[in-house]
Amino acid sequence: MFILINLKAYPRDPVAIAEAAADVDAETDATIAVAPQTADLAAVAETGVETWAQHVSPVGHGSHTGSSLAERAAEAGAAGTLLNHSERRLKLADIDGSLAAAERAGLDTVVCANNPDQVAAAAALGPDAVAVEPPELIGTGTPVSQADPDVVEDAVAAARAVDDAVDVYCGAGISTGEDVAAARDLGSTGVLLASGVAKADDPAAALRDLVTDV
Repeated sequence: MFILINLKAYPRDPVAIAEAAADVDAETDATIAVAPQTADLAAVAETGVETWAQHVSPVGHGSHTGSSLAERAAEAGAAGTLLNHSERRLKLADIDGSLAAAERAGLDTVVCANNPDQVAAAAALGPDAVAVEPPELIGTGTPVSQADPDVVEDAVAAARAVDDAVDVYCGAGISTGEDVAAARDLGSTGVLLASGVAKADDPAAALRDLVTDV
């Protein structure tokens, strides 16, 4: 299983969480990655944990003030990038442009989507993975695999119908090892989460619980 921890803009030490993630990653067959703020990419990458950008812009080098350049994220140590998170929605053309930018920079990609129909549309653009995340469950502690398991199964089916090379991850409300195991049993090959680790009093303990059944 692939476990991607989105640190969002929470007031936590990204390096400390990354170090905990690197330690737990070494203890498990799961792959744990951390997505910090852009300014923290290099420091997080130096811990040895797989590092992801939270977003890259659909642009190349040039006059693009305020954009997040994919090439710079890669140079800072990022291995991949999230796209179209519910807190950073993009138009379809911009998702396509950001995917092209990520490909030029050698970054892996996960495109977030609200439901199976959006998963199918995202999969058609050729990312490495899509993540189904009903926005009403994000941050609630109630995983989609429990609240509406059909959404996960339907998302997996929708992606496979378009391109069976695209992995499907499960997001929204993931916080325990049981949640990760449930997502896997529904056909997901990874999970995307944030507050379950980023807001935990003991991130290392939270991470070890996530990989208990992996």
